[in-house]
Amino acid sequence: MTFRHFYISLLMALLCTPLCAQTVAQCDTLIKRGVNAMWQKQHAKSLEMLTEARAMAEKNHWYKQQFLALNNIGANYYNLLDYGEALNYYLESYTLAVKKLNPTSEMVVLNNIAILYSTEKNFAKAKEYLNKAYNIAAENGDTLKTGLYAMNLGQVENEAKNYREARRYILLSLPMLKQDANLYSLGQATLIENDFYLGNAIKARQAAMQLLPTLKNPGFNDIGLILNMVIARSYIQTKNADEAIKSITKILASTPGLNMQQELYSLLAQAYTLKQDYTGALRYKDSVLATEKKLTKTKNTELYQTSRVKFELQDYQNQLAINKEKLKSERNFTYYLAATGLALIIILVLIARNQSVKNRQKQLISERNEKALELELEQEKNERLLLAQQIHEKEAAALLEQERLKTEIEARNRKLSARALYLTERNTLIEDLIQSVGENPALASNPALMQHIKSLKVHLKGTADWDSFVTHFEEVNNRLLEKLKTAHPALTANDLRLKNNIYMNLTTKEIATLLHITPEACRKRKERLSAKMELPEGTSLYDYLLAV
Repeated sequence: MTFRHFYISLLMALLCTPLCAQTVAQCDTLIKRGVNAMWQKQHAKSLEMLTEARAMAEKNHWYKQQFLALNNIGANYYNLLDYGEALNYYLESYTLAVKKLNPTSEMVVLNNIAILYSTEKNFAKAKEYLNKAYNIAAENGDTLKTGLYAMNLGQVENEAKNYREARRYILLSLPMLKQDANLYSLGQATLIENDFYLGNAIKARQAAMQLLPTLKNPGFNDIGLILNMVIARSYIQTKNADEAIKSITKILASTPGLNMQQELYSLLAQAYTLKQDYTGALRYKDSVLATEKKLTKTKNTELYQTSRVKFELQDYQNQLAINKEKLKSERNFTYYLAATGLALIIILVLIARNQSVKNRQKQLISERNEKALELELEQEKNERLLLAQQIHEKEAAALLEQERLKTEIEARNRKLSARALYLTERNTLIEDLIQSVGENPALASNPALMQHIKSLKVHLKGTADWDSFVTHFEEVNNRLLEKLKTAHPALTANDLRLKNNIYMNLTTKEIATLLHITPEACRKRKERLSAKMELPEGTSLYDYLLAV
């Protein structure tokens, strides 16, 4: 019995020696190298080092290092767009922080979880975790972190289109962020963006233009990009197409990501539409579709990269386990040979071997179950991606159909305009003819001819052409005149006829000819019509009709 106790004590001491040789500094170095590899997008290498650091920290109960390894493994999967895997590691690190670490660690991982849910457009969950982080920071008197999480809540509320609630959080955060210049600038940019969403486009643009030159680090969290986007959107909002195109072109020159390029091309299409340059608008709409295809291809590539990294990590873990098992067997065999006789070594080796086989069997069963689960999750993810792609394709087809219909309507309106101009020229010719006949005494004394002249005058005052024209106009332009009657019941038939000619962008002289009045009378009728409809001063009737 004494010999047995001595042998067990000696065996435990020998087995523990390599673990004791591992230090916290070595674990920290592994984590630091893993994080650097992650920033360099070497995710397989990063995950290998962080997984090794996690195993070392778990064995030695180094909870801080274990937390850092788990949190950064989650960050790797987030960068690989594997949000489900990232969330699992974040939640595991959060549980460890709550049980073993301080509130600062809890806040860090809560913020990461909130960012993940915000990326997935699950704003309710994002706000839930950010509120937890905000409350912990406030309870612990961490002013800067409290301000940071308040600002993040404002950004999430902006994304969720709760702009009033977003403004409350942003204004709350600004005084607390003043101790950090970069964060304070980010808070100001978020407030300016909120101003724009609340409809204060000009105010937001002016504020963005004032803040941009004062930024010390425009690249911090894309502050410069945020402000430039506010300026571009503001010009679109205020229908200043030329300035909008300049601003958007400047942003594109900085080579933003594909998601941002897609949004910028869409803004360019809107700007060219404002300029009535429909060819340019269609060109940039095509660019939006091309960018969307690139995004889909990039996501598929990143999905493949994620699968490859998982496979390499699993292969590395398997190889590591095999190497550890070999080292353990060799070390144990040497220690057994030195401490005991050959007979005792044989018995212990047999026991160790049996135990190793059982553990290996359990491990194989566990690995097979994990692989089966991973395959199921992978299949489900692929199905979701395929469904999303189909939805995107349908949306693109719908947009193309809308553009086709818009082009068809514009073509029909051009035909109607040509018809109106034809009527104008015909009426002018008839009026000139009547005037010439009336000025010729010889012709004016001819009763038969004067009877024909009278018929022509009646024809000019007739409404048959107008009624036919209105019928075609209403079919092409989505019942525009009917909508105007509903919105402004006081409008007369003559008012509607004037509005119809204005909508087709005819000149004052052409409208006067169609209505058999002078150009001056036509201008006065336009002014009376604006007053009758109670339009704001300076509002163009043509712009108002386009809006309807």
